[in-house]
Amino acid sequence: MSPLTSHVLDTARGRPAQGMRLTIDRLEGDAWVPAARGETNADGRVPGLFTQETFVAATYRATFHTADWLRANDLPVFYPEVTVVFVVDAPHEHYHIPLLVSPYGYSTYRGS
Repeated sequence: MSPLTSHVLDTARGRPAQGMRLTIDRLEGDAWVPAARGETNADGRVPGLFTQETFVAATYRATFHTADWLRANDLPVFYPEVTVVFVVDAPHEHYHIPLLVSPYGYSTYRGS
């Protein structure tokens, strides 16, 4: 299993948010560098973002590309993207960044 996982749930409809793009960038100096990308599967999960070797202590930025997903699901776009910046200080541990999303709101937390 990837040391970093994500899960996106469509709280307006009560189901996984399939087909949402996710990009992960790592802060290196003053610049954000692409580190991983993927798309949510039928379960709303993005598998295989990192291996244990490629996941290092750093500040990361996860960008959930909500606009395309909302449009594809005939929902209004208010938040065109959701960006979550988080710090990994123990890369040997598992990090889980879930996103609960609806057209006019979202929530995230460090999951397990």
